[in-house]
Amino acid sequence: MTIAVLGATGMVGSRVIAEAVARGHRVLALSRKPGDGDPNVTPVAVDVGDPEAVREALAGTIATGTVAREVTATGTVATGATATGATAPGTTAPGITAPGITPPHPPDAVILSVRTLPADREFLVGATRTVLDAAARLGTRVLVVGGAGALRSPGDPDLPVADNRAYVPDEYRAVALAGTAQLRTCEAHADADWVYLSPPAELEPGERTGRYRRGTDTLLTASDDGRSWISAEDLAVAVVDEVENPGTERHITVVHRPST
Repeated sequence: MTIAVLGATGMVGSRVIAEAVARGHRVLALSRKPGDGDPNVTPVAVDVGDPEAVREALAGTIATGTVAREVTATGTVATGATATGATAPGTTAPGITAPGITPPHPPDAVILSVRTLPADREFLVGATRTVLDAAARLGTRVLVVGGAGALRSPGDPDLPVADNRAYVPDEYRAVALAGTAQLRTCEAHADADWVYLSPPAELEPGERTGRYRRGTDTLLTASDDGRSWISAEDLAVAVVDEVENPGTERHITVVHRPST
């Protein structure tokens, strides 16, 4: 399987790539400054704000051995209530050389894992719409790694997590609301095949255990300590699992599952 990852150098995107490669998949890594070195990863610099560039990259027609476009912002931060390690959006930089081999056909799946801090709702919505438009033309499924704010609160389904201070402190509310707007953008795109994956409230680098519990549109908490959390490594496991074996739900979430 060939998987395209937008936000390839971010906290989640980089781990998704590592997980996908470890399972034998080829990866098309789209980012502002993609790295290289792994023969199973084709790096492509592309402007996610440029619909034509995104379409060309996903169609496999953008040049990857010559000068390529750059993305305006692909930094990924925690997509739950706790956000870390962001790359803010900026202006489009001059083209850079992206080595690699152009894949012979469009990817089998696209993973959009893009975040900005401070929150940039307009950018996030625009980037999501661009990717959904491009993927719809190709008939390719999109998995959007979104935010916990778009979920319902446990025990109170009428209270969005974005409005629940128990999970989203005031300083992260704008990020949570941007994620909710991103989900609404997906829901409005009737022509695209997509799934929106909300992480739990806390997302941070950690250990890959391969253990998680899956849910739909309500925030989950771990059974051992009541926390709503998962490591970025285990979120990547869940992402690739969903790509390999797609479910029927449009909105899903996961949480850490203890060993006992």
